[in-house]
This record gives sequence, C-alpha cells and structure tokens, in this order.
Amino acid sequence: MGFQLVIAAFAEGGAIPKLHTCEGADLSPALEWSGEPPQTRSFVLIVDDPDAPGGVWNHWLLYNIPPTVHAIAQGYRPDRDGESGVNDFGKLGYNGPCPPKGHGPHRYYFKLSALDVPSLELSAKANRAQLDRALKGRVLAEARYMGRCERR
Repeated sequence: MGFQLVIAAFAEGGAIPKLHTCEGADLSPALEWSGEPPQTRSFVLIVDDPDAPGGVWNHWLLYNIPPTVHAIAQGYRPDRDGESGVNDFGKLGYNGPCPPKGHGPHRYYFKLSALDVPSLELSAKANRAQLDRALKGRVLAEARYMGRCERR
C-alpha cells in the first residue's frame, strides 16, 4: 500500500478539531504511519500552512525520529521522539492552526519523510531553512496528510 500517514482525529482533507488549534487546547493530534521503505534510518515531520498571509507558516518541525517509532501520541512534548526545531511561532514543538479571523480556510499539511540517514547533522533547535538544506538528497519517501481550519 505504500508509505502512509494517518491522523485519526480528522479525515484527510477535513476540518481539524478545535482541540488541536489555538482556539482550543492547542494539542498536537496523534499520528501513526506505516509502509516506509525498508532502508529507512530516520524520519522527519514538518507541519505547515501554505495559505498564511505572509507565505508558508511552519507549525511543527521534528527531526531525527528513530526508525523504530511509528506513532506520536496526542499532546507531543518537545524532544521525546526526535529533536524539535523552532517553528514560526518561535517555539519548540507543536503550535496548531491559528489562521487570521476572516481569512478563509487554510490547509495544514502534515508531511512525514523517510530518510536514508540515522540523523541529520543540525544544530539544536534548527529552523525550517536549515532543515530543508539538511534534507536535500536524503528523502526516500514522503507521506502526507492534510487538514483544514478556518477562524470566523
């Protein structure tokens, strides 16, 4: 069936529950994945909003996830299963959807990459640009899951 990411809290392309947004508890949803290539040596998770007014907004950067990990529980705490990068809120870990009120629906992409190295050589608390540079030539496969959020 191939590499796939599943988020039980909402349907693919569906509305992200308030619990996982800035209007709720702002908890990360539980994630599960399977079907990665056999040569996978680590994973990277990036959650971003390409519809943000100023360009892509990064909500969660998590790298050096061990290849034995295939799930992340709801309410992730930084540096439990991997290393956290600094999101565009200036924080480690997850910050959920929080589009400007009246801006219309935004798409939130959860992108999990299977890598051919056990760890990326990044300084602690890397940002998205540093992470993107480190990923070049290292991605074996990518699984995506998308949710939507709108604040009225």
